[in-house]
Amino acid sequence: MGALDHLRVLDLSRVLAGPWASQTLADLGADVIKIEKPGSGDDTRAWGPPWVEDAQWGEVPQSAYFVSANRNKRSVSVDIGHAEGQRIVAGLAARCDVVIENFKVGGLKAYGLDYGTLSRDHPGLVYCSITGFGQTGPYANRPGYDFLIQGMGGLMSITGRRDGEAGAGPLKVGVALTDILTGLYATVGIQAALAHRDRTGKGQHIDISLLDVQVACLANQAMNFLASGNQPPRLGNAHPNIVPYQDFPTRDGHIIVTVGNDAQFRRFADALGAPQWADDPRFSTNTARLSSRDALIPLIDARMRLKSTANWLEILEQASVPCGPINQLADVFTDPHVLHRGMKIPLPNGGGGSLDIVGSPLHMSETPVSYRSAPPILGAHTETVLAELLGYDRTRILALKNEGVVSTM
Repeated sequence: MGALDHLRVLDLSRVLAGPWASQTLADLGADVIKIEKPGSGDDTRAWGPPWVEDAQWGEVPQSAYFVSANRNKRSVSVDIGHAEGQRIVAGLAARCDVVIENFKVGGLKAYGLDYGTLSRDHPGLVYCSITGFGQTGPYANRPGYDFLIQGMGGLMSITGRRDGEAGAGPLKVGVALTDILTGLYATVGIQAALAHRDRTGKGQHIDISLLDVQVACLANQAMNFLASGNQPPRLGNAHPNIVPYQDFPTRDGHIIVTVGNDAQFRRFADALGAPQWADDPRFSTNTARLSSRDALIPLIDARMRLKSTANWLEILEQASVPCGPINQLADVFTDPHVLHRGMKIPLPNGGGGSLDIVGSPLHMSETPVSYRSAPPILGAHTETVLAELLGYDRTRILALKNEGVVSTM
C-alpha cells in the first residue's frame, strides 16, 4: 500500500512544475488523473527529440521530456472549451481530493473550474494553483517560465564564472530547477493542506509561484545579501562561505573537494604534503581562508595538478576528506551506488520489455514508492475513468468522442 493510495488527484497542469508535483504524489500511491487537450495533450509530448520508443505506446513515440514527469498517471483527454467538457472535468473534481492547475491567473474561471466555483459544492477540496508570479501582485498576469524566473529571481546573478575570467557572465542552471523546486513545494503545500483537512474537514486554495520559490531557494546567498547589503559575486564552482569547496584540475581531469570544517582542512593539507598550511594564520580557520581565498587556491591548484584524478580520489578518501569526480550522465547511471539506491528503474511495458526511467529518491520503510505504469498515451484512460467515476456508458462516451469533446486511444 502506498502512503497516499487513499487520495485521488485531478491534474490540470502541463509542462513540468505541476506534473512534477502530481508525479511525486502518484509515486506515493495517489490515483492521478491527468486532463489533456484532445489531439495534442501536454505540450511536452511534442518536445523531442529525443523520443522514447516503447511497445506499450505502439506507433506513438513519447518525448523523453514528457516521460520524465508523467509516470503512474491516467490520461483523460477532454476539451474544456466545450460546455460538456467543463461538466466532465467539474464532475471529476467533485470526486477528487486535490486539483493541481497551472493556467494563467483567472484562466479557469471562465470554464467554471476555478477554486471558488468548485469549492462551493466540494468544501474539502485542496486546490493548488501554480503560476509564474502568483495570484496577486503587479506581475500576476505575466507568463512565467523557468529560464525567465532564474534570471528575475536572482539565481543567474550568482551562477557562472567569476568576473574577469574567460566565459564570465550570468548562467542558468542546466536543468529547469525552478520548475522542479516549485513542484516539490507544491507537494509539501498539498500535504499540509490535506493534514489540515483531516482535522477540520475544510480544504483550501494554495497559491504558489515560480518567482516566490526561486527567491526562497536562494537560501544562504539571500541571507548573505540581507546580512551584508552586498551582492554575492559569481564564483564559478567555488562556495561563497566555505574554502576550499570547489573543483580542482588534476593531471588528467578534475576533482571536487568539499572541505567543510577546520579538521577536514588539516587532513586535506596533510594529504597534499603541506601540513604547515593548517597552522598558517591565513588558512587555519574557515574565516581566515575566506579572506585568503586568492592566496590559498593557487597553492592547492599547483599540487592537485601533480596526480591523476583516480590517485587523488584514493588519497583523499583514505584521509576522510570529502571529494568526488565530475561525472557524465553515462557515469552516473552506471555508478554502483546510484544503481544500488534504485535511481535507474526498469519499468515494464506492454510488449514484454522494459523502459529505463529515473527512480524516486524517497525511500520509505513502511510505504515505499511504487512504479505502476509508464507515462500514458494521450487519452488512454478516458473511457475507463468516465465509466468508473461518472458512470458514463460506452454509447455516451462514443457520442462525446464524435462531438470532439473527448478523445480516446
